[in-house]
Amino acid sequence: MSHSPIDSPAPVAEDHEEYMLEPVPRAARRSWWSMFAIWVGFGYVPTGLIVGGQLAGQGGAAGMPFGQAVAAILLGEGILLALTFALGYAAMRTGLNLSLISRFSYGRTGIVLPMLIMAMLTLGWFASIVGMVGDIFDVAVGDLTGITVVNGLTLEYVLLCLFWGAVFTWSAWKGISAIEKISAAAAPFVLVVAVVVAVLMVGEFGGFGRVLDEAGTRAGLSLGSAITVIIGAWIAGVIMGVDIFRYAKRSTHVLIGAGACFILTNPLLNLIGYTGSIATGDSNFISWMVDNGLVLTVLGVALWVIALWTTNMSELYCNALYLGPAAEAVGWRLRRGRIVIVVGALGTVLGALGFYSLFFGDFITILGAAFVPLAGPILADFYVVRPGEYATADPTRLPAVRWPAVISFVVGAIAGIAFQYRLPLPGDFPAGLGALILTFVLHLALSKLMEGRPEQKPVVTEGYMSPAA
Repeated sequence: MSHSPIDSPAPVAEDHEEYMLEPVPRAARRSWWSMFAIWVGFGYVPTGLIVGGQLAGQGGAAGMPFGQAVAAILLGEGILLALTFALGYAAMRTGLNLSLISRFSYGRTGIVLPMLIMAMLTLGWFASIVGMVGDIFDVAVGDLTGITVVNGLTLEYVLLCLFWGAVFTWSAWKGISAIEKISAAAAPFVLVVAVVVAVLMVGEFGGFGRVLDEAGTRAGLSLGSAITVIIGAWIAGVIMGVDIFRYAKRSTHVLIGAGACFILTNPLLNLIGYTGSIATGDSNFISWMVDNGLVLTVLGVALWVIALWTTNMSELYCNALYLGPAAEAVGWRLRRGRIVIVVGALGTVLGALGFYSLFFGDFITILGAAFVPLAGPILADFYVVRPGEYATADPTRLPAVRWPAVISFVVGAIAGIAFQYRLPLPGDFPAGLGALILTFVLHLALSKLMEGRPEQKPVVTEGYMSPAA
């Protein structure tokens, strides 16, 4: 990954830099349909099915009855919708990606910590999704060569992971236009097939009444833990939404995009995963399709690949928008396209080596507990502490570090893990959400206590006008 000094010419979107270090101007904003299509595709990720299976107690784990599962889905997805809109509205108003908007709360170099964390998270998701594609092909094709490469993984699995990882990387390199086009074409197909297959599975089991009877025997999972699982499965995507919604033209477009994911796609997948787990023992309905004839196998594999494609290119696209500005903050200019290629290659290799099967189990729970607080300082700053500064300050001329955000995030992340594993909150309150609230309040308090420090003073850059205005 080559680099050049920071005083090199500023990048532009036309050479695949995708406004990595500058606001998205109004002329480059996209339609409401673009936001809808991207978020339907982005939301169609297998974790929605996995979460549904967890709520059902798949594999003999603690579960919950159908009515409680619906309540958990409504509450969890509602919280995700509200957080996505709050962050997305800030992105729409400023035109700034997550790294640039974080500079106001964390500081120019203070963003390095949260951006590196987000880069690691998106790399983990990219590698996991590459592995998910390999898994379904492995199930459909079987072990044709009889060759085991590493960690019990077949040669077919490894080769297919490498191939599809390269495809996902190419799509992310092409940028937001490729994400929009692929998502728009895939969205109707994946949603219709998912609903039809869910109906077929329930019918084979004996009808929805029998599903409800069986679901009534599931118990042991608390409402708070269920909501934490739902939030944990998607909180990284919520925060990544900033990088997509900076292209929105108005607030209604933000609501449409957020609703496409957290009112339509993700709740649907949670319910299908729940009923699929009850009816077949497997929340992933693609496995059922593969077991029920050649036509359904081909359709299922195609559906799986397209659905994962729409999600994984967004993961890698956003990853570069974290690493690029983080590198720029410490004095180096890395080109977005090269970041995508290098990180995509790394994630592809990790996926082919079994990252998904080895590490994904606890991944989303830790996400929900520890990394939700990342958004706390951004929300507190934009809406309470310094709302006017976002229109008057050049993001490249902000203080180096603003300590209230850095301190509150570190405390919130530690608290989130403690709430999840050591000190459960009263009333089964979700650990990640509790940590976010703690971080938000702590940031407000520290900002007030430190308001006399030079770096906390509001910044007004003379002659500056945001290109997003």
